Amino acid sequence: MSSSKKPAVLFLCHRIPFPPNKGEKIAAFNILKYLHQHYQVHLGYFIDDPFDEQYIRKLDDYCSSQFHHSMNKKSSLIRGATAFLTQQPITVPYYYRPQFDRSVSQTIDKHNIKKVVIFSGAMAQYVFDKHQDLHTVMNFVDIDSDKWRQYSDSKTGLSRYVYQREHKQLQRYEIDIAKRSNVSCFVTPAEVDTFKAIVPEAVKQRVCVLENGLDSTFFDPRAPSTLHEDFNVQHDNYLVFTGAMDYWANIDAVKWFVKNVWPTVLETLPDAKFYIVGGGATAEVKQLQTQQGIVVTDRVVDIRPYLHHAKAVVAPMQIARGVQNKILEAMAMAKPVFTTTLGIEGITGYPDSHNFVCDTPSIASQWCIKQLTQNNTPALDSREWIIANYSWPSKMAPLQEYLNESRY
Repeated sequence: MSSSKKPAVLFLCHRIPFPPNKGEKIAAFNILKYLHQHYQVHLGYFIDDPFDEQYIRKLDDYCSSQFHHSMNKKSSLIRGATAFLTQQPITVPYYYRPQFDRSVSQTIDKHNIKKVVIFSGAMAQYVFDKHQDLHTVMNFVDIDSDKWRQYSDSKTGLSRYVYQREHKQLQRYEIDIAKRSNVSCFVTPAEVDTFKAIVPEAVKQRVCVLENGLDSTFFDPRAPSTLHEDFNVQHDNYLVFTGAMDYWANIDAVKWFVKNVWPTVLETLPDAKFYIVGGGATAEVKQLQTQQGIVVTDRVVDIRPYLHHAKAVVAPMQIARGVQNKILEAMAMAKPVFTTTLGIEGITGYPDSHNFVCDTPSIASQWCIKQLTQNNTPALDSREWIIANYSWPSKMAPLQEYLNESRY
């Protein structure tokens, strides 16, 4: 079908869906790629990192038009704080910009748009307040409100109140969005079941799964890749954690590992190293590298060499919803993986020969020591399982049905 004959769709993301180098961007980019095959895509998004401005024109290949707005974290926090004067969750004013609102309305009117795909609940405010006649597919990805509940469990005092309030207000908001959407999507069947349990009966049948895939040709131990000269890792005996290091759950995970597992590893293997690989490293994360054997890379051009040369990958998540892409990437790279019961949640049927799930630090330490002291064979069963079960085209196929007005 020529692009001029394709129907129009609006795709709204809370962050620029490029480059596809971390969880939410990977998912959003692959949705964009899939929509581009079937629709004239009109794309709207925020940029919260000036570094990403270089990628704006890269998206021209995947959409018919695009608009964006830059976000400053400080002003966003101030906007978010206004939620305490209302019954809104902090997330809603944090992501509200009147200029973006106008761009949404102008794009819908100019291109006679009848369908919209929304990525992240924060973006729903740009549709439902003014454009209730659109066929809307709301991709929540995971239940954000429950993350705030998990965060609150480890807080005290005022922080605990703020996190608990956001959990309650955001959950109300998510339920309201689901009531007004034609379809609400979550990344795993478990997330779908959890959300169905809190929505009215009439909404349950419109809560569906839209799973993540993985590009196993990119995450392939045989694929050519680059290695930053400053971190010549192939000579190190190390474990690795990958992820955006300004994200609470990732920060919490590496802190837990450094406090509870790493000291025992060093007692046996004082020359071992633990690489924390990912952009946006906060001062709290960078401070960890003052401890023995810890290397914080911050942003890297390519995470694959760090995965490839590692003895094992660790993903000791203490806060999690949905699917941890870092685990899928490690499996595709044929690496042994240590994670927690929360980390593996949402991934089912995986081969367990190289994937170790444990919540006990002392046992996890012994597993890590074992990986660092033996010549590991590639976890080929994990890679084969990823290839068979996580192709992006197969995972995106339900989206076409969800956009069908006659079905939903």
